[in-house]
Amino acid sequence: MKVLSVTSEVYPFVKTGGLADVTGALPKSLQKFGIRTITLVPGYPALLPMARAGAPLLVFDEILGEDASLRHIQNEDQMLFVLDIPTLFERPGGLYLDEFGRDFADNWKRFAALSLAAARIADGALPGWVPDIVHTHDWQTALTSVYMRAMGNGLPVVATIHNLAFQGQFAAGLFPYLHLPARALSLDCLEYYGDMSFLKGGLMTSDAITTVSPTYAREILTPRFGMGMEGVLASRRDRLKGILNGIDDEVWDPSLDPYLTQTFDAATPEGRRDNRIALCRELGIDLDEGPILSAVSRLTWQKGMDMLADVAEEIVYRGAKLIVCGQGDAATEDLMLRTAARFPGRMAVYIGYDERLAHLIHAGSDAVIQPSRFEPCGLTQLYALRYGSVPIVSRTGGLAETVIDANDAAMGAGVATGFQFHPVTTEGLRHAIRRAIEVFQSPEQWQRLQNQGMTARFSWDRSAGLYANLYRHLLDEAESGNDNMRSRAAG
Repeated sequence: MKVLSVTSEVYPFVKTGGLADVTGALPKSLQKFGIRTITLVPGYPALLPMARAGAPLLVFDEILGEDASLRHIQNEDQMLFVLDIPTLFERPGGLYLDEFGRDFADNWKRFAALSLAAARIADGALPGWVPDIVHTHDWQTALTSVYMRAMGNGLPVVATIHNLAFQGQFAAGLFPYLHLPARALSLDCLEYYGDMSFLKGGLMTSDAITTVSPTYAREILTPRFGMGMEGVLASRRDRLKGILNGIDDEVWDPSLDPYLTQTFDAATPEGRRDNRIALCRELGIDLDEGPILSAVSRLTWQKGMDMLADVAEEIVYRGAKLIVCGQGDAATEDLMLRTAARFPGRMAVYIGYDERLAHLIHAGSDAVIQPSRFEPCGLTQLYALRYGSVPIVSRTGGLAETVIDANDAAMGAGVATGFQFHPVTTEGLRHAIRRAIEVFQSPEQWQRLQNQGMTARFSWDRSAGLYANLYRHLLDEAESGNDNMRSRAAG
């Protein structure tokens, strides 16, 4: 089976967060099921030296009025198609933001172009290669199925929601520039509260909708978590499925990790101490026996970073230390920096994302804090578990599914792996941190928690099998002539 995966980022080539980790790891695990994936990504500057090493695979006549070509990158585990449109992607800044931290004003066009290119590939533009399944990820690629249906292409499409908060909502006045038929700007497709939503269009024209945990799949059907899209999702409830994310256990393996000062595993947890010392020295944290709590996260309201700032004083008061690594809203970044300045030697903040530092933080800190107000799945807690850093998490989404709270029953049964808190408030977080620090005072109990987390398994194998089954179901459905989705408004 051949799959075209369409994404705005993919590890290890370009990454801002968990989306890249998923789109990088899932194709590797699908190979065990006889599924070969090629991933289409934009031609960002970091990719162009590799992509332009050879001749283009295809030169498009144009994509939304721009000169465009299709190039490729092949490494041991991954095959990429790279959409080379210099006017849209070869520019300073990040993947979505300019060098001043603002959204690119033409993001609508950049990712519409990516989706249109994907639809043309699915429609046979590249001689000798047509996928059996198209898999899109988040709003940036959701227009793929809209364009496919407008072309009359009935190939099955899976749309994965990684975070419903980001919906690709743009002014309806931009619609004529998308080169779609007028019927696509309707309630059954793109129209969304007087604007248009790329994500909604994808949800309405795909054959299956997945999200990254079963709990989140249920949550997004409610007004609290549906972000205004709960009605759309309710209308597609029979096509919605939650499949829990996994982690790439080759990239995140403390026994082989090249980023660590000392490798270790569940049988040799004492190796963590060297990483703890290295982490403290690198970030200027006091080298004492108090617990090190960390957060590797986007610095946003969704992630509860304002609540973490509120409890920093108590963390320090109780003899612990706090490390924060991430980037996000300018106001939240400033809040974290100002908070850290109050506690020299006890709190450190690194603004930005550094892959090496992230690995070292998981290997050297005692606990990782994720106070998210909502969390579709979360990967940080899975990395932390593998590395022996005990998670302290809010009880929501994938966090609720992957961390077993250290209550008396779970501790007694030997299955606890971390600390959950609910309601998701500052006081709830404060209480969970107090519980964690109290257990930390008992080395035997803490080591048992660490071991139970390190021996838990969250590889992609099971989840990849669920995706493989979903793909095969959709192909069987297509072969049986069930074309319900292909008759929708955009088609």
